[in-house]
Amino acid sequence: QVQLVESGGGLVQAGGSLRLSCAASGGTFGIYEMGWFRAAPGKKRDLVAYITLRDGSSYLEDFVRGRFGISRDVAKNTVYLQMNSLKPEDTAVYYCGARRLGTSFEDAYWGQGTQVTVSS
Repeated sequence: QVQLVESGGGLVQAGGSLRLSCAASGGTFGIYEMGWFRAAPGKKRDLVAYITLRDGSSYLEDFVRGRFGISRDVAKNTVYLQMNSLKPEDTAVYYCGARRLGTSFEDAYWGQGTQVTVSS
């Protein structure tokens, strides 16, 4: 079993920055990708970005590209989401997910989420 713990959320003004961290522990051998998703109030959880742990290749959704960056520290089993130029519409609970090769994020391990609130 894999445990994921997110941290780094909080309240920030529009235009500000936050860095989220997701630390993985437990049965992390074989984890292929880790990603960040978010759920705004009353909305479903949507993909924000993901990164392949083996080679660091990454993907970011259009609505965050140029503002957010995703990175990983393999030695620490930790993935980061650097969020810059934050907008009020970025307000959401941000979740970290981890999936094994051959599975989808639908079947991923999930953290408990961290709240990000951007004030205008």
